[in-house]
Parts: sequence; structure tokens; C-alpha cells
Amino acid sequence: MFQQIGQKKRFIHDLGLAALLAMVAGSVNVASFFAFEVLTTNVTGHVASLASEIVAKRWQWAMVKVLWMVMFFLGAFFSGLMIEIVGRRYPRFSHTVPLAVELGLLIFVTYHGTHYYDYSQELIQLLAGSLLFAMGLQNAMVTMVSGSVVRTTHLTGLFTDIGIEGAKLMVGFKDPKEKQKMRDKFTLHIIIVASFLLGGTIGGFLYANYLFISFLFPIFLIVLAASYDIAYSKLHSAKQKNKTKTLEKLSA
Repeated sequence: MFQQIGQKKRFIHDLGLAALLAMVAGSVNVASFFAFEVLTTNVTGHVASLASEIVAKRWQWAMVKVLWMVMFFLGAFFSGLMIEIVGRRYPRFSHTVPLAVELGLLIFVTYHGTHYYDYSQELIQLLAGSLLFAMGLQNAMVTMVSGSVVRTTHLTGLFTDIGIEGAKLMVGFKDPKEKQKMRDKFTLHIIIVASFLLGGTIGGFLYANYLFISFLFPIFLIVLAASYDIAYSKLHSAKQKNKTKTLEKLSA
């Protein structure tokens, strides 16, 4: 998934990375809800909540909701900007800066969360906003580097896709290749939803027992995803070199 924007890759490779990053999103979402009572991936809910705060004239909380939405937007914007800038010169490393920033933010929240009760309400909301920034960043990064095939935080859209894909599979396809392609997408989206749920369950359990140390779990998953991608890339490159050498010997 991380190898090149829009590049067609093996299905199993996409599936593995999508599952890991969906678990990251799920664990961060649930742990942040327990910690700050904010869902870091639910922008639709924040817009609705903002409207209710405006109606109730609770301006301070309305501004908090605005902060959360802006942080998610800024995360997506920053991710897109870095991928465009870095990707033009080094396509293979277009994801590196966003991924490093996401790791840094999760480490930041893990460390400062241990002093949670010493902070003012404003600083606590900033910690929550940092997680929204991280999730906006991850969603944009995964969307861009997968060619819009994968989104790991937007389950409303995924459930819509699953419904549409299920209907198409039920009706059937004349072309077997198109049918297989639709099955792959359907499977991918089901795996993302299941991984989000699993990550959320683990993240919630860990937070209930270890508080902010629980954020080490998504940190571990991100490192694992990056390591998996690097290992796959090296293996794929080695196979391509061997294939090229074999063809050269045959043509000689």
C-alpha cells in the first residue's frame, strides 16, 4: 500500500496493511473516548454536536467542537501536502512524514497522559485534538497511497460500500474478472470493519486497565505495519531482480 500512490498491488498486501491500520483507528477511537469523551474519527457526529451546542447557546463547547473538526481537517491537509511534496521526488517514501508525525503524536499523548489530572481543561482538549489530527492524517495518507481503495476511519462510507457491493454480487456479473474484483473489494471492506471493531475492543480493554499506556498498542501496530511494508517491498524487489536476470539469461 505504501509503495506508490495509485499503484496496483497484491490483494493480500493491501488486506494486511488495511487490517493493521484499521485496528490503529479503532483502538485510538475507543481509548480517546474513554480518556476525553471524544470519538476521534466521527466528524459527522461532531458537526451534529456543534449544531446542538449552537442551539443551546453553549458557546464554549461549540468552540471545542470546532477545534476538533479543524484538527481533523488539518491532519488530512498536512498529510496530503507532505505526500504531494515528498512523493514528487521520492514516491517510495511519500508516506514517511505523515507516518512519523502520527507516531510522534501518539507518543506525545501517551507521555503527557500520565499527567492528565495536572492539566487545565484547555490542555486536555488539546490532547484530544492531537488525536483527531492523527486520525485525519492517517485517513488522508491511507486514502492517497492506496489510490482511494482503502479508508480506515470512515465506517459510514464503508458500510455504504459494503451494501452496494453486496447488492452487485447478489445480482451477479457476466465478466468473471469483474466479479472477482468486486469480491476482493467486498472482502477488504469487511476486514477493515472487523479490524476496527477488534482494535476498538482491545484499545478499550487496555485503557480500562492501563490508562494512557494503552496508546502503546496503536504505536506498536503502526511500527508493525511499516515493518511489514518494508519487508514486502524488499521481497518484491528481490523477486523482480531475479526475474529480470532469468529473462536476460534466456535471451542471451
